[in-house]
Amino acid sequence: MPQIPQEYDLNFYDYQLPEELIAYFPPEKRTESRLLVINRKTGELFFHDQFSEIETYFHRGDLLVLNDTKVFPARLKVKKKTGGEVEILLFKKPVGYQFETIALVKGKRLRPGLELLHESKILKVILLESLEGGKFKVLLESKESPLEDLIYKLGLVPLPPYIKREPEKIDIERYQTVFAKKEGSIAAPTAGFHFDEALLETLKQKGVEIAFITLHVGYGTFAPIKHRDIRLHRVEEEYVTVSVETAKLLKEAKDQGRRIIAVGTTATRTLEFLARRNFEPYEGLCDLYIYPGFEFQAISALVTNFHLPKSSLLLLVCAFAGRDLILKAYNEAIKRRYRFFSYGDATFIL
Repeated sequence: MPQIPQEYDLNFYDYQLPEELIAYFPPEKRTESRLLVINRKTGELFFHDQFSEIETYFHRGDLLVLNDTKVFPARLKVKKKTGGEVEILLFKKPVGYQFETIALVKGKRLRPGLELLHESKILKVILLESLEGGKFKVLLESKESPLEDLIYKLGLVPLPPYIKREPEKIDIERYQTVFAKKEGSIAAPTAGFHFDEALLETLKQKGVEIAFITLHVGYGTFAPIKHRDIRLHRVEEEYVTVSVETAKLLKEAKDQGRRIIAVGTTATRTLEFLARRNFEPYEGLCDLYIYPGFEFQAISALVTNFHLPKSSLLLLVCAFAGRDLILKAYNEAIKRRYRFFSYGDATFIL
C-alpha cells in the first residue's frame, strides 16, 4: 500500500482535548466568549477575555461576510410499535402533509418498511430505504397539521452530539445567530454566535461593510472523514444563495484591495466557491472541499470557532493558516482553559 504524504494523512490533524473544555452551554452574553487572535504572517497569538475586543482588529473599508441561514428544529424523537426509541435528524425541513427526505436515524434493529410514531400520535415516520452511514430515505406523514407547522411543535433543536444533554429553552435562541433569516439549516453557522446587534453596529460605525450570503448547513459540513487519505473525502452538496447586492460588494472589495473577512467555515467555502465564478450572483449547490494545499482567492481573514480533531472544518483552518500554527494555537488555548466547539470561544485568523 503506497504511503500517504504526511500533509494528507488524517492522523496529522489530531489533538487531545480534555472533555471538560467542551462547551455544553453558551456564555451568558454572546460577546462574552473569549477570543484568540492568530496572525498567519508572524505566528503571534493574542489572547482576549472578551470577543467584543475583536473590533480593534477591524479597519474602515473591511467587508465582513455573514451566513444568514436559520436552523429549523430538525431533530425528532419517535418510537417503534414495540416501544423502542428512535432519534431522527432530518436533512430538509418538511412541508405539506407528506414529505420524503434523507435523515440520519439512530436506533436498534432499523430496517426499510419500519413505521415510527411520535408520542403525540399525529406524526408518522416510515423508513423507506437504508443508505450508508446510518442514513435512511424517510417519509413523514401528518393527517392533522402541515408538517412545516408540526415540526415547530414536535421538533427539537439539533444540538451536535458532543453536547451531551437534551435541548433546553435557552437553545431556541442561542443555537441561532442574531442575523438568522433564511430557514434551511440542520446545524448553525456557529462562528456567528459571538456577534450581537450592538457589536455589529459598532463595526458599521467604524466603517466596516457587512454583507450576507446563505449556505444552508447540511450533513456534509460535519460528516466525519472516513478515509485516512484526506484527499479522498468529499463534502456533500449544500444549497447556497449569493444575491446581486452581495456579489457587487465582493467584487468591489476585491478590485479595491480591501479585506474580505469571513465569519465561519460555511461563509469561507461559499466565498471561495464564488471566487472561482468571478464573484457572480449564484443560487444553487456548493460542494467545495477545502484542505491543505488549497489556494485561497477570496478571504483575507477568518472568524471561526475551535474545531473537532480530524474534521473537515479543522482541515479548512489548517489550509488557511498552516497546520503547525493552528495546532500550536489550539494547544495554547487548551492550557488557558478556552472553551471548545459550537458554544465555545472564538478565533480570529488574520
